[in-house]
Amino acid sequence: CCRENILKTAKALVEDTKLLVSGAASSQDKLAQAAQSSANTITQLAEVVKLGAASLGSDDPETQVVLINAIKDVAKALSDLIGATKGAASKPADDPSMYQLKGAAKVMVTNVTSLLKTVKAVEDEATRGTRALEATIEYIKQELTVFQSSEVPEKTSSPEESIRMTKGITMATAKAVAAGNSCRQEDVIATANLSRKAVADMLTACKQASYHPDVSEEVRERALRFGTECTLGYLELLEHVLLV
Repeated sequence: CCRENILKTAKALVEDTKLLVSGAASSQDKLAQAAQSSANTITQLAEVVKLGAASLGSDDPETQVVLINAIKDVAKALSDLIGATKGAASKPADDPSMYQLKGAAKVMVTNVTSLLKTVKAVEDEATRGTRALEATIEYIKQELTVFQSSEVPEKTSSPEESIRMTKGITMATAKAVAAGNSCRQEDVIATANLSRKAVADMLTACKQASYHPDVSEEVRERALRFGTECTLGYLELLEHVLLV
């Protein structure tokens, strides 16, 4: 029953996404209605996904985390989409904000699709690990796009904080290699969950440190380049685990 409810609610959210995109070109009232409708739908979707996670039982916490992460990605994408819709409201079709809106809508649909694939995989123990890994790879790619954007972080942090966050990458790498060797579904799922957090934390810390007031333009560029290279290298490692 959970799967059917998730499927039905996710479809409603895709319809809300279409209304949000078209609402940018119409009246403020229609836009407000679309935003309110999508907010209600994401709340419902979060509830049914949480029920689905609970139904797995407490003996499989890593798979529960995979499901919760999937709905968190959808919620974040919706928040970004509403922000992009606000920015594009009443702008001409060739305005850069319109391209941003289309990009945000695409990410939104990708994440809803990813959620549905994850829900389906949860029912089949043989594909749980593979699916968790695929979802993590997609998430890291999205985080890398944000990292590479010209957007300046809201706060800065010290270089020491950035160095501290690289330790998570070292731990996750060891876990990924072990999962590749064991090929056990539970090891792969745990790797997917750990990798997701380790890379996201590293990218956040790296960007915040690179914009520290004491950091020169040249050092910032190098830090951002190495953050990207580290992430691409880690993605390659996860792709190999997936192949294995």
